[in-house]
Amino acid sequence: MSQVTIYLQDDVEAQARKAAEAQGISLGRWIAGEVAERVRNTWPPKVLAAIGAFPDFPEAEELRLGYGDDTNREPMD
Repeated sequence: MSQVTIYLQDDVEAQARKAAEAQGISLGRWIAGEVAERVRNTWPPKVLAAIGAFPDFPEAEELRLGYGDDTNREPMD
């Protein structure tokens, strides 16, 4: 496992400490978890490179033709 030094503004550090404390973990563990989550949820470079590679791919509206009207949704309040 490697170590990294980061510099945070005082207000950002305070917010991060609060978040870590609320989860009952150390600041270092909280930051490591946040970084891991951010990295884990990224698309692989090959997928990102393929975006827009199919110029004749239909738009969403064209794909939905013939499906009819969508149903009314319940409010999420």
